[in-house]
Amino acid sequence: MKYVTEYRDAALVKNVIEEIHRTVTRPWTLMEICGGQTHAIVRHGIDQLLPHQIELVHGPGCPVCVTPLELIDKALEIASRPDVIFCSYGDMLRVPGSKRDLFSIKAQGGDVRVVYSPLDAVTLAQQNPAKQVVFFAIGFETTAPPNVTSVLQAQRLGLKNFSILVSHVRVPPAISAILGSPHNRVQGFLLAGHVCSIMGYWEYPPLVEKYKIPMVVTGFEPLDVAQGILTTVQLLEAGKAEVANAYQRAVTLEGLKPAQDAINKVFMECDRKWRGIGEIPMSGWGLRPEFDEFNAEKRFDVDAIQAEESPLCIAGQILQGLKKPHDCSAFGKQCTPDNPLGATMVSSEGACAAYYRYRE
Repeated sequence: MKYVTEYRDAALVKNVIEEIHRTVTRPWTLMEICGGQTHAIVRHGIDQLLPHQIELVHGPGCPVCVTPLELIDKALEIASRPDVIFCSYGDMLRVPGSKRDLFSIKAQGGDVRVVYSPLDAVTLAQQNPAKQVVFFAIGFETTAPPNVTSVLQAQRLGLKNFSILVSHVRVPPAISAILGSPHNRVQGFLLAGHVCSIMGYWEYPPLVEKYKIPMVVTGFEPLDVAQGILTTVQLLEAGKAEVANAYQRAVTLEGLKPAQDAINKVFMECDRKWRGIGEIPMSGWGLRPEFDEFNAEKRFDVDAIQAEESPLCIAGQILQGLKKPHDCSAFGKQCTPDNPLGATMVSSEGACAAYYRYRE
């Protein structure tokens, strides 16, 4: 397939890997900030092809993984109500809450449905006027535009039985939190190409200036990832702290302005808690007050729900790049895809899931 096959060409990837070997002269620690890139790296063995001086660590780039435990519990509480049709993408159904998950709610008779777009949930609200339809709106900047569209569509249609449970997080504040940590060891970032396709990369130069490390916009195919790593290493070896775009076929500096305008119309920046990490100031989006009628947390009065993480799960340290999945004593034992202790093991973009699936 044009514009895909060539980015999976093993010979081209080998050439870039060889250039990385020729370029590197000292140890460097790089972080990819996207779960899709993590899976590409592990699936294709890119980390095993790199020179031993380069270590890749995995950041909080999986939106399912960073959705806080208490928000999962809020989703479970709402989904268990008899008057509710609860809609979600499929990868949220097996993410564990404190005691159960959405699959178990469905097994107990709850009306939990997998949809492929939030607009599918809007259609369900039209078709089921006697039911409250709730969409679980999670994700980074990439999934914000369709969630915004669903709210605007529901408003236009005058629907009173549609709402969204929002857990939107933003990448730049997360990067800032990682780099500002006293335990940080990341020296260069591979930026998420899909986020930057929407938001551009104009938010990152101030971070580069503040923390003096390079950041490179990177795609998801093997050649994209290898090229992103090469560009980051070249900048590090040259002592340059700047933002580079290694994903020019999809990303511009400004991003998609109409999508950004729509997001700003419906959402506003807010403090957001990240699962396993804690609260990061102004790292999320929430509905503006004028759209409160579509706010599921307020509609179902679940604000007071709190939760505690499993003491065995080290997902927070993995998401901050401090440890790898195989450093966890529960990995592959008490914690497996069939019995996950944390979202990083069950999410399709989770680092633990990638290691469990591909490392053998």
